Amino acid sequence: QVQLVESGGGLVQVGGSLRLSCAASGRTFSSLAISWFRQAPGKERSIVAGISRSGTSTYYVDSVKGRFTISRDNAKNTVYLQMNSLKPEDTAVYYCAADSIPNGRTEYDYWGQGTQVTVSS
Repeated sequence: QVQLVESGGGLVQVGGSLRLSCAASGRTFSSLAISWFRQAPGKERSIVAGISRSGTSTYYVDSVKGRFTISRDNAKNTVYLQMNSLKPEDTAVYYCAADSIPNGRTEYDYWGQGTQVTVSS
């Protein structure tokens, strides 16, 4: 069993920055590939960024490229999402999700509770 807890959300002005954290327990953290998703009001949940187990590969949705950076610190069992140059359209609940099985197929079998990010103009 893996438990994921997000933190770091809040209210920020346009152009500001936030750093989200996803802390994991219950499993060897280095065995987890982790992605960040977000869900805005009235919209479907969609992927924002992802990072491989080794940290050598990352993925970003086009709308956040150049503004967001995903990283991991396996010694602290934590994945981060640094969000810069925030825009109102970044407003959403942000979730982290883990793929615990290194079988070559991306399957998010664990999810956190979410943290609210609100970007105000």
